[in-house]
Amino acid sequence: MSNIQATEDLEDLVRRQLELIGEDPDREGLLKTPERVAKSLQWLTRGYERDVRAVIGDAIFDETHSNMIMVRDIELYSMCEHHMLPFYGKAHVAYIPNGKVIGLSKIPRLVDVFARRLQVQERLTTQIAETIQEAINPQGVGVIVEARHLCMMMRGVEKQHSSTITSAMLGAFRDERPTRDEFLALIRNKNGNGF
Repeated sequence: MSNIQATEDLEDLVRRQLELIGEDPDREGLLKTPERVAKSLQWLTRGYERDVRAVIGDAIFDETHSNMIMVRDIELYSMCEHHMLPFYGKAHVAYIPNGKVIGLSKIPRLVDVFARRLQVQERLTTQIAETIQEAINPQGVGVIVEARHLCMMMRGVEKQHSSTITSAMLGAFRDERPTRDEFLALIRNKNGNGF
């Protein structure tokens, strides 16, 4: 299906949704809403169009560095697959190289590829960790995602201050407590790094 056809089909669905909730899609304020929502949904789910291997590309480098590498506080925005409401937060990603490293900018891009799909936070966390593991076979990978879910904040239990934390620990991060403890300490140490 072409992108143009997909946009038109989404617009038709949004128009029908407006009618089903009792709105008039022909009133002035809603005339362009179907088009806006269709384009917004395509933007928010653009991760389906991205190939993870292409995102990492050739940004894998031979390196003898063997200490933890971490990218912290990576902003993420996603949509809950159960209610199609947003969730947002941050990811902390670390790994211990085993002869290879990934270009630093590729890690946030990798997070974005998986976040820009209908998701559950648990799967998102695991997908990030497993992709890094498969790409460079490090000694270990640790990923923690902290997020707030509008499906919990706006509806259902309506808990505005709740957050969800998920983790995926592979290799040394799972098997070696000192590695895991170092990772967790680096996440908590927001102001101790001089920045």
